[in-house]
Amino acid sequence: MNFLLKPEDDMDFLPIIPINENEGDGNDGQPIPDELTLLPLRNTVLFPGVVLPITVGRDKSIKAVSEAYKTNKLIGVLAQKDSSVEDPEFKDLVSIGTVARIVKQIKMPDGGTTIIIQGKSRFSVGALISEEPYFRATIQVLEEEPAPTDPDFEAYISNIKDVAAEIIHLSPNIPAEASIILRNIENPSFLLHFVSSNLNTDLQEKQRLLELNNLRERAELLMQFLQKELQFAELKNKVTTKTKTEIDKQQREYFLQQQLKSIKEELGGDANDLELKEMRKKADVKKWTDAARDMFKKGVEKLERMHPSTPDYSVVYNHLDLLLDLPWQEYSEDVYDLKRAKEILDQDHYGMDKIKDRILEYLAVLQLKGDMKSPILCFYGPPGIGKTSLGRSIAHALDRKYVRLSLGGIHDESEIRGHRKTYIGAMPGRIVQSIRKSKTSNPVIILDEIDKVGSDHRGDPSSALLEVLDPEQNNTFYDNYLELEYDLSKVLFIATANNMQNIQPALRDRLEIIELSGYAVEEKIEIAQRHLIPKQKEAHGLKSTRLNITNKVLEKIIQDYTRESGVRELDRQLAAIMRNVAKDLALNGKVKPTLTPADVERILGRARYSNEMYKAASIPGVAVGLAYTYVGGDILFIEATMSEGKSELRLTGNLGNVMKESAATALSYLSANAKKYGIDPKKFETQTVHIHVPEGAVPKDGPSAGVTMLTALASAVTGRKVRPYLGMTGEITLRGQVLPVGGIKEKVLAAKRAGLKELILCWQNERDVQDINPEYIKGMKFHYVRHMSQVLEQALMP
Repeated sequence: MNFLLKPEDDMDFLPIIPINENEGDGNDGQPIPDELTLLPLRNTVLFPGVVLPITVGRDKSIKAVSEAYKTNKLIGVLAQKDSSVEDPEFKDLVSIGTVARIVKQIKMPDGGTTIIIQGKSRFSVGALISEEPYFRATIQVLEEEPAPTDPDFEAYISNIKDVAAEIIHLSPNIPAEASIILRNIENPSFLLHFVSSNLNTDLQEKQRLLELNNLRERAELLMQFLQKELQFAELKNKVTTKTKTEIDKQQREYFLQQQLKSIKEELGGDANDLELKEMRKKADVKKWTDAARDMFKKGVEKLERMHPSTPDYSVVYNHLDLLLDLPWQEYSEDVYDLKRAKEILDQDHYGMDKIKDRILEYLAVLQLKGDMKSPILCFYGPPGIGKTSLGRSIAHALDRKYVRLSLGGIHDESEIRGHRKTYIGAMPGRIVQSIRKSKTSNPVIILDEIDKVGSDHRGDPSSALLEVLDPEQNNTFYDNYLELEYDLSKVLFIATANNMQNIQPALRDRLEIIELSGYAVEEKIEIAQRHLIPKQKEAHGLKSTRLNITNKVLEKIIQDYTRESGVRELDRQLAAIMRNVAKDLALNGKVKPTLTPADVERILGRARYSNEMYKAASIPGVAVGLAYTYVGGDILFIEATMSEGKSELRLTGNLGNVMKESAATALSYLSANAKKYGIDPKKFETQTVHIHVPEGAVPKDGPSAGVTMLTALASAVTGRKVRPYLGMTGEITLRGQVLPVGGIKEKVLAAKRAGLKELILCWQNERDVQDINPEYIKGMKFHYVRHMSQVLEQALMP
């Protein structure tokens, strides 16, 4: 029931009881014409006998009201079918409304008009006469049926009065005088109109009451609506009584929440309670550790005591959600078929026999023992040789879940160990997140680029990794967010790195280093034929196209267009070729079945690299050294010259400290042993020595150029040329000893690519050469030396 002024979008209305309740029957003596001006109402329905004050704001409505007020003061009031329509047309109006008399018209300061209207009789709309400047139509007055006099109808009327009075009693906002007014209404028709007008229901239901001609049916429908409103009022009163207290702002919020809770209980239960029940249900089938079970139980009990609107609720809820999502003691079943594993590894990767054997050893022990702590493998080598993809193949061979975790550029220790959950935006560490994502406690996790982990004021993530990557400790890994120990001992961690020098020594000690050397030309050709060419053909829509790339053409691409240990740049060059072939196929509808070297030059342009410059050194003072760079092995010239001037050593070519020390050591050794090699010692007192390494824009460092610097220096001093097709690498001492260096396979393969035929190495590096497939170094001659005298004897021409 609504007996109070209630603002609406366009209309304000206040039901008022007329002095004479019979005025609503239309027999006040004023005749109703057959044509009437129509006034659309947006938010209410006018009933006969009811008085409403209405604020009219629309231009068309203002004109209609003004015209009607000037003439006979009668206007036809119709409700809109859709109250959201701003400018209704005739089709937007209902067909049955109420003839109203304009009691008073008031001009408002804002330009609008307020009128007080009283309903007279119901009418149905006939034909539209005009739409402008306002609606005008023919109407037919609907005569009110006489009220039945049987006991059933009288009982309905009596019940309507009782229910309406009870609603008024339960609603504190309605004045108590309204109940007395209701009791004093004797006319049944007007009683129905008056109660219908004050009914707290939507516009369509009020319109249904207005349209019913039969008073008995109208009374029955009104009784249904009143019963619904009574139930709502009783429920509201129940909630109000339940939470009634002296309330301030905080208590008021609590009161509203309690109301909401009571309503939700009536509707079938609180959503938060249902979520907690669902959580308990999941927890019953979870394979918990004792500590995790206790923490979950305490967390759920804490949630039940907390209100959902409190800030800590979401913190506790998210923590419990993580506990439920983590696969406590849930493991995927390993596949112990060694033959299948070997086939998968061979199929995915060519070569890498040492790594494949290590994985098969791990599987064999696992099969025999049934359980073991997973090793922490670290694949170390230049980029582009397949370290990360090898990890994926291992996961496939073991039939385990695979998760890649990129560590490059991480500075915050919390990325590994997690934030404390009290912080805003707190999250578990990336290790726990990876376990959660994999849904198993024994996945293969690739820790990519572990050598590029940084450290700053936010912490040292590499130190946080010490616990993760220690097989003796990671069965009790502690995450700050989880606040529990988690067993990582069954996880197979595989780290990848390009530079071992950048890894913290304590962390490196926990890793089982497996070095991946670069590929020989023959290996690259095989990898291209097996993997790269099929992959690029499919990527460029050429899978079904017949296109043959011979080994000779691949060798030309590798030698003339790439300088790398891996195959990443080779993959890019093959992609460029496939794009060109795809263009030809789209333009001409066909392609050449076999690619020729001339086609390679046409597509990729002139050769980027040439080996001719390395094949001979035509003047004294120039020696060819072998270097290990970020992308693998390479060749570099070292030039030395003597000039008149003061005794000093000049070094150019963007050299690092170690290379500068090697140059100084070479000069000191040669100066100290000048007579041994037939050199006048006074030369070093009156001449300036200049050592230069070309490509000055490229930083160079390392001890392996020592023998090359000494050879170039000896060649410049003695005037004897260095033998052609000869390269060398090794560290030197002041006593003239030659020490071993690393990266031998990359350096040897680089020398082979460059066309060198002889190499001088330290005798201790012989075992490294033996690890290289003899087929890849066929035709090369190796000289293993212990002392610099042997180097100069082999290197300098007579």
